[in-house]
Amino acid sequence: MKLMLVFGIVSMVLACAWAAPQGNKDVEIVEQTNENIGIDGYKFSYTLSDGTTRTEEGTVINAGTENESLSVKGTISWVAPDGQTYTINFVADENGFQPEGAHIPK
Repeated sequence: MKLMLVFGIVSMVLACAWAAPQGNKDVEIVEQTNENIGIDGYKFSYTLSDGTTRTEEGTVINAGTENESLSVKGTISWVAPDGQTYTINFVADENGFQPEGAHIPK
């Protein structure tokens, strides 16, 4: 469960960093959901007025065993200063952080 807490804290820090306004442009939360589904995991999503969106779901794998871990899946999209929208789909689990996106080299 310590791993779940660490992932939760890291996710919140990253969400705040990614959601920080760029330049003098005010960014507001347009939509937000947050569901703590108890000891089995969590879900959240948000949409910002600058076009940034993020969804994430964490699930406990092998709960209560020596091999207990957290599997996190999600997507984040944002509009870059050049107007192009970038999207990253990711999984973070016992195999590490695995991002995928059209702009990420394979």
